Amino acid sequence: MKVSRLAAHLVAVLGFSISLAANAQTVLKVGWTNTIDSHYGIAMTTFGDEIAKRTNGRYKLQYFPAGALGGEREMLEAVQLGTQDLIITSTGPVGNFVAETRIVDIPFLFRDYAHARKVLDGPIGQDILAKFPAKGLVAISWMENGFRHVTNSKKPIVTPEDLKGMKIRTMENKVHMEAFKAMGALPTPMNMNEVFTALQTGTVDGQENPIPVILANKLYTVQKYLSLTSHVYSPALLILNKGLWDKLSAADKASFQEAAKIALVANRKKVNDDEANGIAVIEKAGTLVNKVDLSLFQKATASAYVQYNKDYGEANIKKIQDVK
Repeated sequence: MKVSRLAAHLVAVLGFSISLAANAQTVLKVGWTNTIDSHYGIAMTTFGDEIAKRTNGRYKLQYFPAGALGGEREMLEAVQLGTQDLIITSTGPVGNFVAETRIVDIPFLFRDYAHARKVLDGPIGQDILAKFPAKGLVAISWMENGFRHVTNSKKPIVTPEDLKGMKIRTMENKVHMEAFKAMGALPTPMNMNEVFTALQTGTVDGQENPIPVILANKLYTVQKYLSLTSHVYSPALLILNKGLWDKLSAADKASFQEAAKIALVANRKKVNDDEANGIAVIEKAGTLVNKVDLSLFQKATASAYVQYNKDYGEANIKKIQDVK
């Protein structure tokens, strides 16, 4: 009788332990450089909510916005090493890890949002994502920043000539730097965490970013002019550590992928809303906003295409441009 009771107790304890193991929660550390209420923050909190719901709480995201874990390159290195689990990042530093991503940063490559989104959601964009696992990273979704514009503290940028000699902060991205060199500017790569102070102190004259990023980081509060150059469409990426991804079950991988799709919808909606309402916010703060003749800027960056065609393949560039 005592043996039977002991056996029953052991079975109960074992069953409880198995149940605890099955329901154990894994906390995943995710970082980004923009604020929690930005288009990045909206994407990641949506992603986290969907992950928790789809895995019955077995996975939970711990958020580190506003550069709390460092700059984008530092965080990418941490994700690659596995000391950080996920990141949502601009493409700025990603080309240093996966060179094939640089092609999407070419100026005036995309006609509009519909064109960019169709390319990235389609075979071309998905083929680029397939290059990440070989580098110890898994990019499960494209995200979005928007079309980039120039702000500065000196004067309105009406023509490319207005940029000559101007020190403009760019991302750590040689594609962007080549474009600004072609326009006569002095591109100055800088960690996003340092940009506000650099603009405030005059270390650089200006910077270039999409409206959602300008809003989220309040860059317009330390700049006098915003020129709507739309010179580059700027995507973003949701990236995981490959070791983490490989440990997920097939069902959990599917949950992560479905959550990423829903997060992308939320991210793009926030970008759309910021594009629709952001100019008014920026103007109300006293920043002067001007439109430009885009054809002048296209001509000014045409010389850079010689190098782009060499680096990324003229046929590959044309393939993107030809998507309707």
